[in-house]
Amino acid sequence: MTILFNTDKTINGNERGQSYFTSMIEEGLRNYESHITRVEAHVSDENGKKEGIKDMRCLLETRIAGKQPIAVSCQDDTVELAVSGAIDKLTASLETIIGKMHNHKPV
Repeated sequence: MTILFNTDKTINGNERGQSYFTSMIEEGLRNYESHITRVEAHVSDENGKKEGIKDMRCLLETRIAGKQPIAVSCQDDTVELAVSGAIDKLTASLETIIGKMHNHKPV
């Protein structure tokens, strides 16, 4: 499973931060890594440099082997909360998709 982490120009995308969030995504998706080929994380500040409530956004685009890519997003007050929320949404979607794949396999 390859993870690409991207930030917009208003968020510091330093190597330490990228490593932290990449590890967070890897850990959150560990149970599904055999089905996932790639995850692209896009983190942005929706208000730019202005202050705001729930203005940090994380979009996770995930490629599942043999399926169309899926995308989920979450907005929250901090980058960490936005990434965590997006991981939660993605795991719920993956549970449904992978469950259906297992239930519809030919015997």
